[in-house]
Amino acid sequence: MKAGYIHITSWQLLLAGSLLLVNIVLSGLLRLGLTQKILWAAIRMITQLLLIGWVLNWIFSLSHPVPVLGIGVLMATIAARVASRQSRRQYIMMFWNCLLAILCSSFLVTCLAMIGILRVDPWFSPQYFIPLLGMVLGNALNGVSLGVERLLEGIVLRRHMVEGLLALGATRWEATSAELRSAFRAAMLPVLNSMMIIGLVSFPGMMTGQILAGAAPLDAVRYQIVVMCLIASGTALGTITILLLTCNALFDDRERLRLERLHDTQAQD
Repeated sequence: MKAGYIHITSWQLLLAGSLLLVNIVLSGLLRLGLTQKILWAAIRMITQLLLIGWVLNWIFSLSHPVPVLGIGVLMATIAARVASRQSRRQYIMMFWNCLLAILCSSFLVTCLAMIGILRVDPWFSPQYFIPLLGMVLGNALNGVSLGVERLLEGIVLRRHMVEGLLALGATRWEATSAELRSAFRAAMLPVLNSMMIIGLVSFPGMMTGQILAGAAPLDAVRYQIVVMCLIASGTALGTITILLLTCNALFDDRERLRLERLHDTQAQD
């Protein structure tokens, strides 16, 4: 055992996994029918984490940016796929717009952190790049999915108002400005709430992990401040990008609203 670091054995993992029996027992007693879902979720969690652990072990042993950036693009692609499927209403280019928004915003703030803030050498060091990118990606995913869903619902519900403004000579941006602001506000709310309570109500994962690994609390706090700033800026950039791309996709070159480009996934079900 290294100083300040406790190695977790397989038996300890098994003991931790046994805590899920609480969920299974409660599901059975309350007849919730969640037993199979709990077991499947646990299996997926363990498999996915072990797999990424093995992959990261391999990547950490390399000294080339291509595999590091490659796994980053893969992570962004998965995030975009999830984000594009969260909204009830969808359009043809929605996945690619989500990918562009998430990929550009997350890579931009992560690279700025690696080069300009942390000044890691080399700048693509997977020990820093992949964990930071993962945290930014996860929150950008939430912002993008919340923002695009709120925007599409708002435009559909206020269709006549938007078309009325267009008829009076407004541009697509002027006609949908209220929906854009509302969607951006909704997408940023979870991040802002986290920033308000962090350190008082909750201890974030990165800070807790560093403290458990033996880092000084103040050093862990400094890293967490950097991470929260990256998350906030990455979420804002990703959200505004998907909102602008989505708004642009719903109008034609003559500034006409084309809601027939949307399809309702619930109606298909």
